[in-house]
Amino acid sequence: MERKILVETSARHVHVTKETLEKLFGEGHELTVKKELSQPGQFACVERIDIVGPKRTLSGVSILGPCRKADQVEISLTDARSIGVQAPIRESGDIAGSAGCKLVGPCGEVELTEGVIAAKRHIHLTPETAKEWGVEEKQNVCVKIETEERALIFDDVVIRVSEKFADAMHIDTDEGNAAAVSGVVYGTVLD
Repeated sequence: MERKILVETSARHVHVTKETLEKLFGEGHELTVKKELSQPGQFACVERIDIVGPKRTLSGVSILGPCRKADQVEISLTDARSIGVQAPIRESGDIAGSAGCKLVGPCGEVELTEGVIAAKRHIHLTPETAKEWGVEEKQNVCVKIETEERALIFDDVVIRVSEKFADAMHIDTDEGNAAAVSGVVYGTVLD
C-alpha cells in the first residue's frame, strides 16, 4: 500500500498564552482569525509581532491560535542563526531549557526565558490512518518528497497520532527550500 501524505511548509510563527497576548495587544484582546489551518481548530491570526534576538529582529511574525498554556516561538535554524539564538530541534510543546527571545507587540513586550525552537519535522495522523499504515505515536519514519528538481528523502520524521488531527506532514522553511517544495506537494512514507 502506498502511504501518501500532504506536505505543508510551516513558516515562522508564535503561539502565545492569553496573558502574553494581553501584554502585547492590550487587556481583553482576543485573537482575530485570518485563515483556518489544516489542523482542526488551528488558525493563522491577523495579529503580528516582532521576535527580537541579540543580533536582529524578525518583523511581522504571525501568531497562530488559539492561545496555548505556554508561549512557543517556532523558527527555522536559519532564522535562529540570523537573530543570534540557539534554537534546539524539538517537538512542539517541548520547550524546557530552549532558547529565549523578546516578543514585541503594539502595546508592550514580553521577555521569554525559553520557548524558541526549530520544530522537529513530523506527521499528524488520525488513529484510523495510523492503524491502516501500521505506524504508531512517536515512531520515526522516512518520507520521500519528489519535486521536479530536488527530490529528497527526509529521515527521522516523527509520527504524531490523535483523533484531533488531520493527516499532514509539517516541515519548516529550510526543509521546504531544500526539497524545492512549492504549492501542493505530497510525500511517500517509506518506513
